[in-house]
Amino acid sequence: MPDTHTSSVFAKRLKQARLRSGLTQEQLGVLAGIDEFSASARINQYERGKHLPHVLTGQRLARALHVPTSFLYEEDDLLAALLTVSARLTREKTKTLLAKAETLAQFSPPSRKPK
Repeated sequence: MPDTHTSSVFAKRLKQARLRSGLTQEQLGVLAGIDEFSASARINQYERGKHLPHVLTGQRLARALHVPTSFLYEEDDLLAALLTVSARLTREKTKTLLAKAETLAQFSPPSRKPK
């Protein structure tokens, strides 16, 4: 039985990424390597939080959606958005973003609550 909190976070992020990509549930399932006859039903179950896919399936779904796998499991909305933005950057721009984030972190309190 999947952890209901993890399942609901995954469900929310999966649907968010799928809608952003403009894919149907069936299209996403097929792109992720799920049999076309069960693709729509399986993605629907994942998006409703009824089932949590195996991590390898989560990785295939993330690749099909062009998002980092960690995005699908991230609770914090701001961090999830940062993950999707950073995934679109070149390696050099990612290094620049990381350096700037590290500079900002020097002047920030060490903890923050997820939202």
